[in-house]
Amino acid sequence: MDMNVDHYAILGLESGEKGAELTEEEIIKAYKKKALKLHPDKNPGDTEAAANFQRLVSSYEILRDEKARKLFDDLLKVRRQQQRRDLQRDAKRKRMVSDLEARERAAFAPDPAAKDRQEEDRITRKLAEEIARIRAMHANKGVPTASVPKKDNRRVEKESAGGAEQGVDMERMLQVTWEKVGEDYTAERLRKLFSRFGEVEDVVIKSKKKKGSAVVVMATKDAAVASTRTMTGDLSNPLLVIPLQPVAAPMALAAQKSDAPDRLNNLVGTGYQSFEDAVLKKLAQAAQKQK
Repeated sequence: MDMNVDHYAILGLESGEKGAELTEEEIIKAYKKKALKLHPDKNPGDTEAAANFQRLVSSYEILRDEKARKLFDDLLKVRRQQQRRDLQRDAKRKRMVSDLEARERAAFAPDPAAKDRQEEDRITRKLAEEIARIRAMHANKGVPTASVPKKDNRRVEKESAGGAEQGVDMERMLQVTWEKVGEDYTAERLRKLFSRFGEVEDVVIKSKKKKGSAVVVMATKDAAVASTRTMTGDLSNPLLVIPLQPVAAPMALAAQKSDAPDRLNNLVGTGYQSFEDAVLKKLAQAAQKQK
């Protein structure tokens, strides 16, 4: 018997939760109504009439049997739950891909603060030229020059790319990139590599023509930190692993190392691209020496 057959639908009844609430009288009534239409005597020219009628009888017998009907209702319930989980998982994957694309656009977008600094330097140079011209003009006339205003070196502080209130789960997410050379990385292969450091919750692949990228979600922050420090992948096709948000260090440790630059937090714009390319180049050179 085909386990994918919906016996309620065969009798023309509603399936799912409403089908489980149907009474025996309603099932008998539906069977009789359907039997009048599908009986071979009512369809003499239909070669499938006998098979259709037999299928109707089989479904009716299953729904009339209390134990068989209970098992069939449980099977439909499990399938509905699995379908809901699949829909939720697909929605989660779409959100992760959308978040990764937004972060990549922000990382490679022009830096507004750098543009402002360039404009300020240009205006400062122009102002210095005008002050020199005015001084020269007054010097030629023998008039004392006015004091030159000092250059304003204040800069507008650059806003943090991640913001002050990031979700804690972001500390368990890793951005993984690699060059499109040699054997490519699949979601299953990445999951196997990163599982050495702890449980992997999910892997989302986003590949391009020349460079592949993915988001790997670890179950714990410790696993994310461990894989960031040691994961290199295959030497013939090395991986660059960067946390989407570095794990916050304890206060005492932060006070001792307050002078150390936070390189990962400064990986934005062209600086991020240069760092990534440099690391991949060094890994590729190490792979060549192994050969």
